[in-house]
Amino acid sequence: MTVWIDADAAPAEVKDVVFRAGKRLALEVVVVANRRVEIPAAYPGVRTLVVAGRPDEADRAIVERAVAGDLAVTADVPLAAQLVARGVAVIDQRGEEFTEEDVGGRLESRNRLEELRGAGVRTRGPRPYDEKDKRGFAQTFDRVVTRLLRAAARRDASGPR
Repeated sequence: MTVWIDADAAPAEVKDVVFRAGKRLALEVVVVANRRVEIPAAYPGVRTLVVAGRPDEADRAIVERAVAGDLAVTADVPLAAQLVARGVAVIDQRGEEFTEEDVGGRLESRNRLEELRGAGVRTRGPRPYDEKDKRGFAQTFDRVVTRLLRAAARRDASGPR
């Protein structure tokens, strides 16, 4: 299992939670961004994937590389929709998991907000990231990683005979 971080808007607190869990659980962690991202030396198992070009290049790189059973961390709803359709687990930085049942509705809401903004309507942005969000993210991250690791262990145990 690989954990993919869409680094464009991921708060430092989110990266810290993922890096520590990656080290503790020996997970592959890939930070994808349009610019170089510094990874603390304490996390040698974390790597970066720097993509050139438009901001959507990072999203494209994750979609091309992530596979079913991986986990992606992103607040980008269109990216989440593409990944969920491919069987990739996705959570946002506030700890909400995108599911097949809700990602379509979330994408519609996001698109409606974009249309309003495009028409000049001022909408509120997201509230500031706080300690409650970090706790929510950490709890959801742990729950989803546990679920994915158990599923991978079951697949390995029932492997080819």
